[in-house]
Amino acid sequence: MGHADNPADPRGQSGSRGQSPALPARADLVILGAGIMGLWAAVKAERHGIETVLVDAGRLGQGASGGLLGALMPHMPDKWNDKKQFQFDALLSLEDEIAHIEAATGIACGYRRSGRLIPLPKPHLRTIALRHSADAETRWRQGDRRFHWHVIDRPPDDGWPDASFAEAGLVHDTFAARVSPRGLVSALAAFLRSAGHVRIVEGLEAERIDPARNRVVFRSGESIAFGHAIVAAGHRSFPLLEAISPALPRPIGQPVKGQAALLRADVDPSLPVIFLNGLYVVAHEGGHVAVGSTSEDAFEDAFSTDSRLDDLIVRAGALVPALGQAPVVERWAGLRPKAIDRDPMVGPHPDHPHVIALTGGFKVSFGLAHRLSDAALGAVKSGEIRLPASFTLQNHLSAASR
Repeated sequence: MGHADNPADPRGQSGSRGQSPALPARADLVILGAGIMGLWAAVKAERHGIETVLVDAGRLGQGASGGLLGALMPHMPDKWNDKKQFQFDALLSLEDEIAHIEAATGIACGYRRSGRLIPLPKPHLRTIALRHSADAETRWRQGDRRFHWHVIDRPPDDGWPDASFAEAGLVHDTFAARVSPRGLVSALAAFLRSAGHVRIVEGLEAERIDPARNRVVFRSGESIAFGHAIVAAGHRSFPLLEAISPALPRPIGQPVKGQAALLRADVDPSLPVIFLNGLYVVAHEGGHVAVGSTSEDAFEDAFSTDSRLDDLIVRAGALVPALGQAPVVERWAGLRPKAIDRDPMVGPHPDHPHVIALTGGFKVSFGLAHRLSDAALGAVKSGEIRLPASFTLQNHLSAASR
């Protein structure tokens, strides 16, 4: 399985006998999980000066956050609501957040506001797209900044995508962006390795949370007391949170397998992301193009790739002829957390307010994690959380109880 290649930190080694020297007896804040959510939460905790222990079952960014794609896609600009506004603000603010992390670490995150192309193979799709264009002129703006949902007749770059897929034209969305998942994860990890208030412990998996004693117990037998705990362990967050909740008829979330590939191709890295019928084609620096991804609710092997990925690669070669013979550099598979209502799952547990969820974000985590972490840290500092109602842990628990 692909993951961010971060050198081991001597503080991050944990033993299985007794209490590891890396794991203190107590911390003001314990963050379980060091994917994109947990990393951003730890960065925000460092900036607030909160004494924090960041614990991961493997290595930093090893799970789904160590993938390949990195597409940062806005919601459609129609039927505007608080959820779409939150995502718009988050995607816009991410560029400054990344600039600060790059300046602090010297590590490039592969961020670019590349825009997005959506081929329109049928005439009725063009009619719908023209309506969305007017919506974007109203909604996709902040101060003097304006972003657009243009409807154009042909691809602006020959073969990106092939014109045969755009018989009714294309949408050119100027707001979408992309990032290198591994670049961003590596930069966040590097920032934290030199942090003054965050201790990193790798290779320690949480078994359960004891909210009555404010304690996390790990499978090694070790434990740590906390003032607050943020549960950011991806799909492993769901059983941890369910175990401290009243019995629920349905799970609050599930893992969804995704497969993607990295191809080597001599293409301009500034080209827009292409999206068509669930297929993403994302140009990155260094002569690489990522394609993906599958969404598999049922699977036998979480980390193997198979014919589903082969099909995506073939589809990408048809959509962009320059990729037809492109060599495959890497095949990747991983598990992404999908909450019961699909939206991110963030906020204090209604029965145990010192335990705070920070997970979900299926397919949108990289664009929202920095802002969702702000909300989680708000719950730590003041007990208040400012998020769309559909994002809250309470909302997901209610959905699972029906």
